[in-house]
Amino acid sequence: MSEQDKIKIEEGWRRVLNDYFESQGFQDLRRFVKSEYQQFTCYPPKNEIFKAFDSCPFDDAKVVIIGQDPYHGTGQANGLCFSVAPEVRFPPSLRNIFKELNDDLQLPLPADGDLSRWARQGVLLLNATLTVRDSHPNSHQGKGWEALTDLAIRRLAEEKQGLVFILWGGFAQKKADFIDSNKHLVLKSAHPSPLSAHRGFLGNRHFSKTNEYLTKQGKTPINW
Repeated sequence: MSEQDKIKIEEGWRRVLNDYFESQGFQDLRRFVKSEYQQFTCYPPKNEIFKAFDSCPFDDAKVVIIGQDPYHGTGQANGLCFSVAPEVRFPPSLRNIFKELNDDLQLPLPADGDLSRWARQGVLLLNATLTVRDSHPNSHQGKGWEALTDLAIRRLAEEKQGLVFILWGGFAQKKADFIDSNKHLVLKSAHPSPLSAHRGFLGNRHFSKTNEYLTKQGKTPINW
């Protein structure tokens, strides 16, 4: 890959993901994404496609929350899973996340749904698929993003110790197959979607459990 064609991404992540960036699979994905953004409205904005990585450098990651697909409504997706731009009203899943935060840690409803404040503290907010076409959920699945994001999770699990992996819903829980639960804390529950939140998401106390574990590891807990 020439210097001109290089993906702009945080350097720690470039190191661990570079093999995929050099692969034919990634070149095919890149062509697909470029074509989609040219022909259709897609999210997030191009400059935020790798925001999850840029907002949480590889060396700083302490917690990993895995989502499935970016929000597909106008102006919602901002490159971080479950997060929305400050002026956007809370989607239902995010509202349930804040409800659980209130029940677990007695935290008031925040002023906005931008979770960049978590990312800056070492929370990787990673969707398995990093782009989507407007109003077409899952439209960019199976095109190559999953190979990249699975590699990111594998590299974290292999190279680091004492991380917290938060897996909400069946899709995210499949990622547990390549996470060593002897080295890391793996937290699983139902998804925060209104369709499933009452089947185990609400009341999971994942936020306090995360901070208890980080404290035991000698790491600074997250200011949720």
